[in-house]
Amino acid sequence: MRAVAVAVVSIALLVCSPGSGIAAPAPEPLPARAFSSARPAPDGSHLMAAAQGAGRVVDLTVYSAAMGLAVPVAVLPAADPARPAPVLYLLNGIDGGTDSDRWTDGSNWLTKTDAAQYFLGKQVTVVIPIGGQGSFYADWLTDDPVLGRQRWTTFLTRELPPIVDTAFGGTGANAVAGLSMASGAGFRLALAEPGLYRAIGSYSGCVRTSDPRGRALIETVVAVRRGNALNMWGPPGDPAWAANDPYLHAERLRGLTIYVSTGSGLPGPLDAFGAPGVGSDPIKLADQVVLGGTLDAVALRCTEQLRDRFAELAIPATFDVRPTGTHSWGYWQQDLHNSWPLFASALGE
Repeated sequence: MRAVAVAVVSIALLVCSPGSGIAAPAPEPLPARAFSSARPAPDGSHLMAAAQGAGRVVDLTVYSAAMGLAVPVAVLPAADPARPAPVLYLLNGIDGGTDSDRWTDGSNWLTKTDAAQYFLGKQVTVVIPIGGQGSFYADWLTDDPVLGRQRWTTFLTRELPPIVDTAFGGTGANAVAGLSMASGAGFRLALAEPGLYRAIGSYSGCVRTSDPRGRALIETVVAVRRGNALNMWGPPGDPAWAANDPYLHAERLRGLTIYVSTGSGLPGPLDAFGAPGVGSDPIKLADQVVLGGTLDAVALRCTEQLRDRFAELAIPATFDVRPTGTHSWGYWQQDLHNSWPLFASALGE
């Protein structure tokens, strides 16, 4: 038997060797390898499909048992997909990244920033869930007549990570960052699943939920997407609002690497013709300066409040408060660049 085994190995080496005239089998394409390697989450959530998308994006379709929903997920694979890599989850804003099921149709980390190019060559898997419009990536108490069943905290903490880790060789080290509506989601996800994340990024948003300003902002954002915030955490005064307020539970965030940023709302260098997202369009520029300026002026107050809370508790965190800048993609791209070195260190990269 040993002689037979040696003969088989020798033939295989001969067949695959240079000059043998027989080519070695082509490596399995990454989407196919990810699909065959993925294992379901404990609740039955599973990878339904994996396909090569635009550029180097791998498009996944993940079934969420908690929501009874097929969720599109865009993945930027690590530089060497054959080696284990940490995972960075990037969350989108109010529209969840698109108004359709295709990220290519919307405004998100892939279409509005240089994320695909920036992470090229870095040994990190970047995962961008698509969807969750107006959800704040929370687990809602009640199904909404318009927005449906929202169980994004469960999806992002218990369903998606084990699928991603088995499909793409995760190391178990994770970071999460979000902008605008998603700016507080990373904190709430970390509170919901301690130990899952090593680093959190929060760009241009309000983390507090249970004070009048925070609650009003959430009610407004949900209403813009035609949902009802009563279905999210109940009426004002319901304990769910305080339970989901990272400001009140800041002590439990100690030990994480934290990066929080915002502009002041005053026009800055990226609020001009030729800037990302503006081009030569005067209407886009006016919208960015007026609406975007107002939103970041509000985010500034929220960020200062959170900074004071962390200082009071002596919790180390990086706060990047720009003297100018609006609620817009050009600044969020800068935030991603500025926060990555902190994330990389926390992830062991």
